[in-house]
Amino acid sequence: MNIATKTLLALLASALVSNALAEQSEEILKVKKSTFVNLVDLLVQRGVINKQEGSGLVTAAEQEAATEEHATHHSKSPHAAETELQPAEVINGTTVGKSGSQSKHVSYVPEFVKKEIRDEVRAELKAEVIKDVKQDAKKEGWGIPAALPEWVANITPTFDLRLRFADELYGNDNQQVYGVGPNSGPYDWLAINNDGGMQNAQNKNQLFLNNQQDRLRIRERLRFGFDAKIADGLKAGVRLATSNIYNPVSNDQTLGNTGASWQVAIDRAYLQYDFVDSKGTDWFTLLGGRTINPFVSTDIVFDPDLSFEGVTGSFRYHFNQDDPKVQHYRTPRSTGRNGINQGLQTPDSVFLTMGVYPIQSVNFSAVNKWLYAGQFGADWLVFDETRFNIASSYYEYQNITARYNTVNGNGYANNWTAPQFVQKGNSMVAITDQYSGQGQVCQDTLGGCLFGLASGFKIFNTTAMFDYAGFDFAHVMFTADYAKNLGFNQQQILSEFHQDITPRTNAYQTRVDVGMAEIRRFADWSVSLAYRYVQRDAVLDAFTDSIFHQGGTNAKGWVLGTQYGLAKNTWLNLRWLSTDAIDGPNYSVDTVNLDLNARF
Repeated sequence: MNIATKTLLALLASALVSNALAEQSEEILKVKKSTFVNLVDLLVQRGVINKQEGSGLVTAAEQEAATEEHATHHSKSPHAAETELQPAEVINGTTVGKSGSQSKHVSYVPEFVKKEIRDEVRAELKAEVIKDVKQDAKKEGWGIPAALPEWVANITPTFDLRLRFADELYGNDNQQVYGVGPNSGPYDWLAINNDGGMQNAQNKNQLFLNNQQDRLRIRERLRFGFDAKIADGLKAGVRLATSNIYNPVSNDQTLGNTGASWQVAIDRAYLQYDFVDSKGTDWFTLLGGRTINPFVSTDIVFDPDLSFEGVTGSFRYHFNQDDPKVQHYRTPRSTGRNGINQGLQTPDSVFLTMGVYPIQSVNFSAVNKWLYAGQFGADWLVFDETRFNIASSYYEYQNITARYNTVNGNGYANNWTAPQFVQKGNSMVAITDQYSGQGQVCQDTLGGCLFGLASGFKIFNTTAMFDYAGFDFAHVMFTADYAKNLGFNQQQILSEFHQDITPRTNAYQTRVDVGMAEIRRFADWSVSLAYRYVQRDAVLDAFTDSIFHQGGTNAKGWVLGTQYGLAKNTWLNLRWLSTDAIDGPNYSVDTVNLDLNARF
């Protein structure tokens, strides 16, 4: 029986008995009282109230009637009686005597009903109070003993784990073609350089990349680290990860090493300084070490797992900072939009980000390999959580282009121009055709002993993102990205390496995402569809997406993805990628990745 029912019965009891007393008729009183008792008995029989509660209602009504009757007999004065006998009339629903006075009646509520009302209100208030106390305790750090060092409260741990089932399905008409140039391959250039030439790699069955045999792999990525506040505005970050040390664009560990232990490497190690004024506005950020990707970008230029080694400065001019929508906006983590990076920016701002990053330190040489990067853009919170980003970037790589070794007296001087890491797609030329001496011999009959990048890379990149939040059920985000390599020099390649390579230097991607920007809890969801076209020398293949077309450039195709939340901070990510080579031998591959992700 709920509180409302009990209160209604109490009021009914009071009304019946009180009205009977007012009518001053003993017979009517008995009839009314009998009616009330029968009503209570009926409610007991129907199970609305129990027998004890029914008896309580009857007893309480009888006590109220006796009290009111006693007060009436002992306090009535002639004036009162005279007033009481005066006819009454009803005005606007209120009983009014001739004198205009209003008579008020307050019904009796039994004690047990009052007690249950108090208990119910107390329970509701308790839940609200506990919730508020928990929020305050979390915010203010209650429960941390004062004896603990101060740095304990300044450390924020991070953890994420991904278990991936990766299925690679190759086209039946895929080819492997011998020769040197854009119409041959697909070659495993890392294996060729490590084996000492194309002939040696062929002898070891490592000359070509696999584009013939379908394969299913189970892979895992584990990353854990922490951010530590050093002082106001200054923090340090460290992250460890499973890693193939020689692959900068993947932390995946393939299962199936006969039980051998995995490698764990330092994936991030940096210092970050943020200048924040008294109003909480961040005006610039300085980063140094091995850091996150600080640029607004997509995975046609930089793989999501790529870390940047060097120094970054990001400067911002803010506007509308007093607007509540700007103050309360929180940039989501990219769990629902894999491959899209919004950089270090916050709405509403105009920003300039610049960085210098060493790519390779070269022994016995005054020239090292570098990346110089700059980006200018705007970040605008259009309305509510609808956000628009646009950025133009320039990435210039220095000293990464191949230089030819002459046999007479200069057989090894330019070996450093061979890249430490490549995926596939970029045009490659032979740094050395043949050499002998210093304990090494290479007289390659297939085309070369050591290979490097034919093209220079000076990449102009424009990226635009429009995240529309006008729907109640989901966000809709449109992304467009275009990249152009301005560093390709066809005449220089022909002059130095005697290869006439046609410029293929454009890349673009269009993409739409529908759903939650961040997958944080059960039933959160997101779907995406993208079309990508990346010519062979548009971007540096070492740093582009490692999943699309199994990594590298010279590829076009579709990407369909969906994410679904299984529990708090646990979600599935399913992606299907269907790609083909743009130039050269036939090379088609469908890739299906099913990822189970967890984090805190």
